[in-house]
Amino acid sequence: MPVESTDSALQVDALSVEYASAAGVSRVVRDVSLEVRRGQCLGIVGESGSGKSQIVLAIMGLLGARARARGSVKFLGKQLLSAPTATLNAVRGAKLAMIFQDPLASLTPHLKIGVQLGELLVRHARVSWREADARSLAMLQRVRIADPEQCMRQYPHELSGGMRQRVMIAMSLLCEPDVVIADEPTTALDVTVQAQIVDLLRAMRQDFRMGLVLISHDLGLIAALAERVVVVYAGRVVENLAVADLAGSARHPYTAALIECAPTLTGRRQGYMPTLPGQPPGPETAGEGCAFAPRCARAQARCAVERPMLSPPDSATQVACHFPLSP
Repeated sequence: MPVESTDSALQVDALSVEYASAAGVSRVVRDVSLEVRRGQCLGIVGESGSGKSQIVLAIMGLLGARARARGSVKFLGKQLLSAPTATLNAVRGAKLAMIFQDPLASLTPHLKIGVQLGELLVRHARVSWREADARSLAMLQRVRIADPEQCMRQYPHELSGGMRQRVMIAMSLLCEPDVVIADEPTTALDVTVQAQIVDLLRAMRQDFRMGLVLISHDLGLIAALAERVVVVYAGRVVENLAVADLAGSARHPYTAALIECAPTLTGRRQGYMPTLPGQPPGPETAGEGCAFAPRCARAQARCAVERPMLSPPDSATQVACHFPLSP
């Protein structure tokens, strides 16, 4: 469990998320703890279905009606997990903002961009529409939209994917948030636009000194932006380490396998792309042992019956493995 520091902006402790259905209860997030400090970028990485997005939806209070979240989520020292909707609405979009994976689905299709940006400022910053328009225009310029005046008059479907993502970034920054959560912000973009968005996020983070939570399955993206990375597998944190240690000092076999599958980190020039055999367990099938054991070459009998705990708690690298790799 991370120890809360004086510059901590977001503190998550023992967060679990479960969904109830006729078939039973599915736990998709299991006892996750992490911390985001002011000005820090924390990466959360893992395969599709590992629970990355569920973690941040729980933080934002955006889980579905069938979901139940337990644990603690503190933002600037205030508890969000049990907070009433009015309290969450006052924080979300203002001091705690989110950039969603699909901006076209996140933007309101029948409202012009200028109206959507302006509404955020009128509601949270309590400014006039005239001032809201001026500040929205300035922010669109800041996120490097070539013709911000025209963009203000356009609907979301009239913009390219890269421009829509820039609009989402502008929207997240309008109220000068303390923390921005970006969920797979470059997934639907081509390589050139991805590089532009990465540069933009890096510049905006420095300008605003905000905490950034970057969710991705792309270790190369995490390595380009983050200082620390939390590796999630089957809803649990299996390793928490400095990004500088990713390529050479990762200790969990799952982290090492992800790195092996990321040629931008290994620098390999192979004739094939390595793969990680097998599939992660579903939330209803994860047993008491190590969830990664069926796919792990280092697994022994102990791994099938005893779940490894994340340790040591006061170390720069925390790993949940009975037989970790040597640093």
